Amino acid sequence: MKLSAFIELSAEQKRFAVLKEGVPIAKWDDLHHMVFLFQLPQFYVETYCSKESKIIDEFRVFPSPDHLGPYLQAIPINNLLD
Repeated sequence: MKLSAFIELSAEQKRFAVLKEGVPIAKWDDLHHMVFLFQLPQFYVETYCSKESKIIDEFRVFPSPDHLGPYLQAIPINNLLD
């Protein structure tokens, strides 16, 4: 799926596409959300899930790994080398 096609999907269709085609990479929490990062074949998607309702409130898409700096900094490289 191309990024342009994903953007045009409804929220339910985006949810289905992320769960079907996406590979979960990372998770973090803020005050109100659990944020999951998924890799799809041509882009990345963050899903912002409400902690209260468990519903996805927002999808954020990244066309390249250039926007993944905060995630990459959180990976403990030393542990991977052991």
